[in-house]
Order: sequence, then structure tokens, then C-alpha cells
Amino acid sequence: MSIRGSDYLKYWRVIRYFIKAKYGLSQADLDMLLFLYSEDYFSKDKFSEFDELLSWDVNRFDRLLRDGWIEVFRKGTRNRKGIYQLSYKTERVISGIYKKLEGKEIPTSTSFNPMFAKNVSYTDKVYRNFIIQINKEIRDAKK
Repeated sequence: MSIRGSDYLKYWRVIRYFIKAKYGLSQADLDMLLFLYSEDYFSKDKFSEFDELLSWDVNRFDRLLRDGWIEVFRKGTRNRKGIYQLSYKTERVISGIYKKLEGKEIPTSTSFNPMFAKNVSYTDKVYRNFIIQINKEIRDAKK
């Protein structure tokens, strides 16, 4: 019996690997989106504030905007800063991360998880086996 009340982050590494593989995000991109998740709206200055902590990528903001992770809420003008928000896609992905941390199963079909395809790396196969084990633990805990 564990004396710890919460262990949300027990499988964080596996969930993080799954999200990065499924959506093609880098660790720094995912960290940025997690930071912005609690911000309803943000400026490019707020983005840059946290971006200083991450690996240097001068194109991160523009790439996340172009790829649909961030969207324009209000265009900038001469007198006003542009305001941005996370896209619906990002909101779904981040809320999915939290659900998985809370005990929702990680998908194992090839259409929802690229690690379950036939031609994947050895590392993907190791994570795939661990995902199967995690899902079994989750199902057993529900019984």
C-alpha cells in the first residue's frame, strides 16, 4: 500500500512519447503548449517570456501558428498588439493528456497510435509494449 495520495506523473514519460509521436511535436513545443493551456489569450510577448526557458528555435511561434496549434484571436495593428489563443485542436490534445494522466487508456490501434504500425523503431516497440501493460493495469484497476 502506497502512502502517496497521487501519482499522476507515473506514466508521464510514456504519455509524452505517445503525444510527440502522434502529433509530430518536439519536447519544447509540447512544453510551450502545456504552458499556454491555462492562458485564455496571450500576446507574442507572453509566448516569448516562456520561450526563453526552452531550446532556441526562432521559428517556434510562426510554426505553431502555421501548423494550427495557435490561432489569431485579434490581429495586431499599429496601436494594438496581436492577441492569440490555442486552437481547438490544441485544447483537445492537452485535455487528452490530462485524461490519460488521470487513468484513461492510451489507444493501441494503428489509426490512433503510430507506434502500433508495422515498421516502427525499436524504441517505439518498447513503448508500445509498455502501453499495453499500462492499459492492462488500468482495466484491472477498474474491476
